[in-house]
Parts: sequence; structure tokens; C-alpha cells
Amino acid sequence: MEKWQEVLVESSTPIIEVMRLIDETTMQFAAVVDSDCILLGSVTDGDIRRGILKGIPLDRPIAEVMNRTPIHLMAGKSDVYYRKQMEQLKIKQLPIISEDYKLVEILFAEEPRRLLSKENLVVLMAGGLGTRLRPLTESIPKPMLNVGSKPILETIIESFKSYGFTRFILSVNYKKEVIKDYFQDGSHLGVSIDYIEETKRLGTAGGLSLLPEYPKAPFFVMNGDLLTKINFEQLLNFHVETNSSATMCVREYEYQIPYGVVETKDEKLLSIQEKPINKSFVNTGVYVLNPKILDEIPANNFFDMPDLFKSVMESNQSVSAFPLREYWLDIGQMDDYKLANETYWERFHDK
Repeated sequence: MEKWQEVLVESSTPIIEVMRLIDETTMQFAAVVDSDCILLGSVTDGDIRRGILKGIPLDRPIAEVMNRTPIHLMAGKSDVYYRKQMEQLKIKQLPIISEDYKLVEILFAEEPRRLLSKENLVVLMAGGLGTRLRPLTESIPKPMLNVGSKPILETIIESFKSYGFTRFILSVNYKKEVIKDYFQDGSHLGVSIDYIEETKRLGTAGGLSLLPEYPKAPFFVMNGDLLTKINFEQLLNFHVETNSSATMCVREYEYQIPYGVVETKDEKLLSIQEKPINKSFVNTGVYVLNPKILDEIPANNFFDMPDLFKSVMESNQSVSAFPLREYWLDIGQMDDYKLANETYWERFHDK
């Protein structure tokens, strides 16, 4: 079996199976074909995440989220021609089909070396007081609490590094010396770390006004008290592919109303639904922003991320939601901290 044949799926294949295939292969792509290998569509991680936002269950057929009009070219041209077309179209996969639309090959752009340092900056917000985790945070800041064998912040940095992101700025305030003494310039972790210091509380976005210069490319912002297995490369690709000015990672949250919910019209009772379960997407504290977004942040004033996203939307710029399907935990309270330690060894395979 050739490499490209490993990513062929039928239209009836459940979304969750294709999702696993995309995650497990280096190609990050699947082609949907029929029994005669006729090309029906293509699937990327972004296609699946857009389906999640629409509420499509993961046990539904992949046909419900696939791209039915994928870019493709006819067979018979040279490899040089195809590679030039891929470069011009800025695509990473190119299906090649015969005159009867049978898939004969899939060309892939050269796999980038993941460990090659990428230019995108990562800003980690690590200045919070962590009052809900006292007395643990009376002597150290929350991002420095050990989960497993190391501080939360170190696990976050290592997660980004595993995808080639090695340039960090830590926004610090409370007990900042503890963070700076531990990480220093980051060289012992194989990364580069700089710091911005908040002299007063600036919120979850206000600290970005202290960045010494504009980043040269889209950059990450993440709260320093999260544990997650996000594929940061897929997140950045999604941000770029959707041509977004700002992308917010969201997660589905279920909550049950503990009463019977009634629907009425005037004085008439129309229906009763006993203790319904509602679903909403919530903010996870992970973002990708374009450099120009910094113009929306007031200098040295308290400003939260929801304020920033509202400002960007009001100015009619493109804003996207990236639904998480990976492990994510906000360590905000004692129960969360306990759960983080219970799940760390399984999730992060620390040795």
C-alpha cells in the first residue's frame, strides 16, 4: 500500500474514526472515495471542527462534514508542474484524478520538521493571584504549582515546544520572582523566554499592551493555569485558513436545569421539559491573534479578552471559534488541582 492510500475513507465512515486517522497520520488529511476509488471529497482537521461547531455528532458519517469540492488536478502532468501549483494555491495536499474522476495519487507538501523553531510568539499570562487555591498560592504563583513532577507553566511550555514553538513571553505580576528565577531565559528548556511585568492588574488582555514590539506573525495567547493536549499546529493552521484576525478556542459545556422548563404563549401552557440538559460553547483561555489586534488594546489599562474580542467583532474583523476536542482543564479551584494531578500521568506520559 502506498502512503497516500492510508488516508482513503468511505463516505459512511464515522467522523470520529476519520478524526483518529487524521490525528495518527503525519498527513493531517483524508480523501473520501467510493468503492471504485472515485473522489467524493476531502477532510481536514478544520472540516471536522467546523462540524463540531454545528452540533454534528461524531458518530455521524464523514460525508456530513467533508469538503465536497476539493481542489484537484487531472493526471498526466509532471511532478514539477503539480508542485508549482501546490505552492501557488498554498495547499498541502493535492489529489490527482483520471479522466473518469478516479483517484490515482495524492501529492503532499514536504512534511515540515516539527522541531524546527517556528517564528510565532507564545504569550503566557502568568500574573494571576490564584486566590481560590489558597493556601497553596500564598508563597508561589498558581502557574508554578506542581502537577505531576513539574510546574503547570513548564508543562505548557513543553507542549508548545513539541510543535516547534520556542519563543515565549511570560506576563508576570504576583510572586514574579519565583517564575523568573525558575525559568530565567529558558535556555535550559531549549526555548527563549522574555518577560513583561504588570505593575498593576491589567486583566487577561491588558498585559499585551506592554509587549515591546509587534509580533511579525500570528501569535498565541494562553492563560498560564491550563493543562491541555491541544494540537497547537492545527490551531494555527485553522486561524490562517479561516483568514481570521482573532481565534478563540472554545469547548462544549453541558449543564442541567434542575427544574421542569415550560414553554408558554400568553396564558397557555404549550410544553413541559423535565430537567433539560443545555449545551453551550465556553471560552477556554487559549487564543491566536494577528499582530494588528494589539491596536485594539488600551495602553496600561485593565482589559479582558472578552472585551478585546467584542472590540474586534464590532470593527467587522473576522473572528473564529476553534472547538476543542482534546483534553483541557482549567485549574481554578482545589478540586481542579486534585483532578489535574490524578490525570497528569495518563495524559502527558511523563517519564
